[in-house]
Amino acid sequence: MQASSYVLFLVAGLALSGCGSSPGTRAVTGGLMGAGAGAGVSALTGGKPATGALIGGGIGAVGGAVTR
Repeated sequence: MQASSYVLFLVAGLALSGCGSSPGTRAVTGGLMGAGAGAGVSALTGGKPATGALIGGGIGAVGGAVTR
């Protein structure tokens, strides 16, 4: 996977992580949305969608948990 793909995962995960009213809710919604975005971006860039979903989901969940 290319370095630009990782940047896309990071941006998408952080952008989607702000949904919800509590850290737990934001972690779950950020993780789910990040997984979807990661799978989509990975599929479009020729990567493995499952790997993209894992990376995007992890970034989205962490981003959601640490935002206010």
